[in-house]
Amino acid sequence: MRTIISMLSFIVVMALAVNPASAHFGAIIPSNDIVTQDDDRTLGLEVKFIHPMERHYMEMVKPKAFGVIVGGNKTDLLETLKPAKGKGPDQDQDFTFWSTDFKIRKPGDYSFYVEPTPYWEPAEDCFIVHYTKVCVNALGLEEGWDKPVGLETEIVPLTRPYGLWTGNLFTGQVLLKGKPVPFAEVEVEYLNDSPGNPSIVAAPADPFVTQLVKADADGVFSYAMPRAGWWGFAALSEADWKLKQDGQEKAVEIGAVYWVHTRDMK
Repeated sequence: MRTIISMLSFIVVMALAVNPASAHFGAIIPSNDIVTQDDDRTLGLEVKFIHPMERHYMEMVKPKAFGVIVGGNKTDLLETLKPAKGKGPDQDQDFTFWSTDFKIRKPGDYSFYVEPTPYWEPAEDCFIVHYTKVCVNALGLEEGWDKPVGLETEIVPLTRPYGLWTGNLFTGQVLLKGKPVPFAEVEVEYLNDSPGNPSIVAAPADPFVTQLVKADADGVFSYAMPRAGWWGFAALSEADWKLKQDGQEKAVEIGAVYWVHTRDMK
């Protein structure tokens, strides 16, 4: 019996080694990162839970909170969300994500944010909550992009998060309960199938799927983005609270996620 158990344990370990868990990312992807006087002022937004590089969707129930801050004023947009369906190229079923349209009415930096309903991940034996943000600049007023939203954990950009060329260095600071997270590990992934750049990147090995950088003692990190499209940054922490699954208390992984867009210089 011990021999059988040992063999089964070995098989499980090897399977995990061959098929490592993919990085999860909350996502808010707007139809444009900069809205000019000549652009359509109706912005489309998609809210998802995905493996960006591998184009895998995960089922997402309606978020707990979704809104925008502009000019220091917060607006609740939760009830504007509508369910939609999507799937990756090797997925045989549709998964739920959420979408909405938002009308730009005045100049400024629009910081959209989402707090999802906790997602139970059996493979990791924990819940996942990714507090996600993206900033859209509108009509030339660049003010507010560097202000925290006030989420339990978040990435505050130190580089202006729009108007970025391919190869630019993005720098951000990881906060947990408003305080810097020393030496935080930040996962970075490219959104394959990024709008406007539909060609697909094939990763030659697993480490190319999810890049990893470490923050300094003040929670500050940097990363140079090598391709045009949307890039996601996720800094993960364990919450100081737990949730119950099947009557047992389980750990909660909370993620600070930020999305930025780059364009090729032509």
